[in-house]
Amino acid sequence: MALVSLRLPDELDLRLTELAKTTGRTKTYYLLEVIQGGIDELESIYLAEKRLEDHRAGRDRSTSLTEVAERFGLSN
Repeated sequence: MALVSLRLPDELDLRLTELAKTTGRTKTYYLLEVIQGGIDELESIYLAEKRLEDHRAGRDRSTSLTEVAERFGLSN
């Protein structure tokens, strides 16, 4: 498992510390929960933006629905 160092604003650290203390779990537990819950959304957003940027810059090729249908024998 990788080790990551993270600086948190004081208010956020206080909230995280209180949550961990109240529930008997570690701050690491909650940070992992947040990261695991958010990584899918971040990947979707930022990878889609990158693909759009590549498309607009001409670094990829798009395929029309008609071309796909013809390629796979799905037209009429």
